[in-house]
Amino acid sequence: MNRRDFLKTSGLFTGACFTGVHMVPQLNTFDFRISLAEWSHHKEIFGGEFTNLDFPVIAKQRYDISAVEYVNQFFAVKATDKKYLKELKKRADDNGVQNVLIMIDNEGAISSTDMKVRDQAVENHYKWVEAAKFLGCHAIRINLFGAEHVDDWISASVDGLGKLTEFGAQHKIHVIVENHGGHSSHGARLAKVMKQVNSSWVGTLPDFGNFCVARENGEMWGAPCVEKYDLYRGVEELMPYAKGVSAKTFHFDEEGNEPDIDFMRLFTIIKKSGWNNGYVGIEYEGDSLEPAEGIKKTKALLERVRAKLA
Repeated sequence: MNRRDFLKTSGLFTGACFTGVHMVPQLNTFDFRISLAEWSHHKEIFGGEFTNLDFPVIAKQRYDISAVEYVNQFFAVKATDKKYLKELKKRADDNGVQNVLIMIDNEGAISSTDMKVRDQAVENHYKWVEAAKFLGCHAIRINLFGAEHVDDWISASVDGLGKLTEFGAQHKIHVIVENHGGHSSHGARLAKVMKQVNSSWVGTLPDFGNFCVARENGEMWGAPCVEKYDLYRGVEELMPYAKGVSAKTFHFDEEGNEPDIDFMRLFTIIKKSGWNNGYVGIEYEGDSLEPAEGIKKTKALLERVRAKLA
């Protein structure tokens, strides 16, 4: 079960640190840092094998990864619990792990055409901005869900995201949007929102596996995709605003490559965009391998690509 399927079946509506901003490479070099998205271990966490507090320790000791991307679902009631956040930060600090961002789900429709609903959703995210600041993250990742009509969605998104970005800027926290279904998975539409919000504190988190714009019967998650946006075009359109990248993988061939996602092509696009030295988050969502093995294979793939393009 992937993150979107979990949200569907559960009835829920819905990865001081480096800012991750795109930078002009010097001397034609290309580099990026590798982080681990917590959703890669959602089965174990939901299954009670370990908790959110254990995640930074596991990232470092099991995978030698020194940066993590949290998911708010795993500590949903702890956003304002300073004792809990202090312990989480301590475990990360003690293991030399950088807290990068928090992925936020289930806090309302920021792109709703209803202003009251939209404003409430914006306010619901305030506590996560403050939690991210406390943990030393550079960003929160949000969803832009709500309006069905394209023009309404763009207008509502610009308003809601703009308001949340203003709050984020006050705390020096970026508000970044993942292509995560619906209109947000249409690269040109999301890029248009970014351009209109026009703030250095707003950005995108291009995800290699989330370019389904519409599914059968109007479902948000789970159902077969009936309108898929081109992955490579979408990444190219979102990279000018990127403050991170989500390297989604599902399975691997005998050579350790993702057969359905051309990583070399994608990272060539990323390199050409001028983005450099930010965080690329591993998010393994496959079922053919155990999460630990999928994470290790994704890390190895990223390291090979990075070395070839350096």
